[in-house]
Order: sequence, then structure tokens, then C-alpha cells
Amino acid sequence: MNPYVPRIAVIESIVDETPDIKTFRLRITDGGFSFVPGQFVMVSVLGVGESAISISSHPDDAEKFIEISVRKVGNVTGSLFRLKPGDKVGVRGPFGNGWPVDKAVGKDLLIVGGGCGQGALRPLILDVLRHRDRYGRVEILYGARTPQDLMFKYEHDVWASVPQGCLLLTVDRVPPGVEWKHNVGVVTRLFEHVTVDPANSLVCICGPEIMMHFAVKGLLSMGFKESQIYLSMERRMKCGVGKCGHCQIGGKYVCKDGPIFTYEELKLEPDKIL
Repeated sequence: MNPYVPRIAVIESIVDETPDIKTFRLRITDGGFSFVPGQFVMVSVLGVGESAISISSHPDDAEKFIEISVRKVGNVTGSLFRLKPGDKVGVRGPFGNGWPVDKAVGKDLLIVGGGCGQGALRPLILDVLRHRDRYGRVEILYGARTPQDLMFKYEHDVWASVPQGCLLLTVDRVPPGVEWKHNVGVVTRLFEHVTVDPANSLVCICGPEIMMHFAVKGLLSMGFKESQIYLSMERRMKCGVGKCGHCQIGGKYVCKDGPIFTYEELKLEPDKIL
């Protein structure tokens, strides 16, 4: 399959997750699509351009559909928001590596998400739900600006009911008149409730880089090793195959070497942000 040529996908359904995030269910018209949790695709709107977007569904469903959760931030995503079920888009990929699902077998998992970063983590959470016996204890921490900005609210009860696991939610603030029974504060404040064993755990994080920066600091102080902390990095990507150089972090290409890196890898790069 030529990685430079988009495949045609039909929009089957659209879910409004938050005021500025929608989840699109896409059916690849020629079938045969596969991916691993954590990979992304380049989604194109004819006459507008293309954008790198994480796949937010589970690989087991890829023969029937994939889902992408999109935040409206520019021309391409703005154009996507104007499309309707039945409209077509282009899809290249999947690209990049993925979350360490094989290394996580038999280990505890700590999943830390912030804002729209939860879209990249959802395939991993769905894998836990579908293959619960592969993993040890699983704790999901998720934070957003307000309760309205939390994604996948319709799945939270299922996430919270995972055997040997928990879901902890937090928001930066609660607008007047909004009912909220969970935590208030940055997501790292939830670390005091973490019970997974650092000696036998992996951590998967996706969210704003400032959040990931403080998350890494907190995790290291709790006894997690740099090699146990996996982060999904976001950069402006153009080609998806490591040719254009737009997404470089030091000597690494986010599109090809990532987007998932351990903190041990990232800290060695000269222009690292974390």
C-alpha cells in the first residue's frame, strides 16, 4: 500500500464529545485496515489539506470501522466539523509505533490523560476492557478544564467498573450551576490516590506537554523509572513517514520513531520540552 496515497473513507457517524471535540466513525471503503493502539492516521479533506489524528477506537473493530476524535483548531479540523455522515475523507496510514501493549502483559497499568489526549489513550483502555486477563491492576486518571470538556463521558461508568481498577476524574474548575461530584485540580493531584506498584508497572500518558512535564516529575518522585513512563508526543506532521522533518524532536521523528516514547528516550534529546 502506497503510504503517500490516501484511501477513501466514508463518515458513518459523528458524536459531539465536548464543545470543540467530535468523534468521527469512518469506514475504509476498500477494507483491509489494521493498526495498533497509539498509532495515528493522516486525514484529508479534499481541497483543504490533511491533519495527523490519533485513532481512538480498538484494533479489533478496524475491519468494520475506525474512530478519530478531533479537536477543532485549524482549517482542516474546521472543515471536518462541517462534514456530515455519508461524506467522504481521505485516510493515509496508520503511522508510528504504539503503546507498549506487549510489554504491559502481566503488569499493572497507570493511564494518565489530559484534555483531548484521552483520544490516543482510549484504544489502550478498550484493550484492557476486552482483554482484561492480560493486565494487572489498571488505574485511569483523567483531567480536563471543566466537566463539559471531558471526552467519552458515556463510557466512564464502564471504565470505572474494570475489575482490579479505578477511574479518577478531575477538572480545573467547575462553572457555576454545573453538578460535579469528582475532584477539582490538576491531574497530578490524583497521584496521591495511585496504588499500582512502581516495581511492576508501566505508565502511559497523553495530554498537554506542560501536564506531561509535571506528571513525569511526580512519577519519578514516586519511584517509577524513566524507562517505565511512556508518553505520546504531538508535533505538526506533514508526511507521516519521516521525510519532511516537521516533527523532529532532536534526532527523532515523532511520525516514525514515535509518537510514543519513553521518558528515558526523550530526556536525551537536546531540544526536549519535558
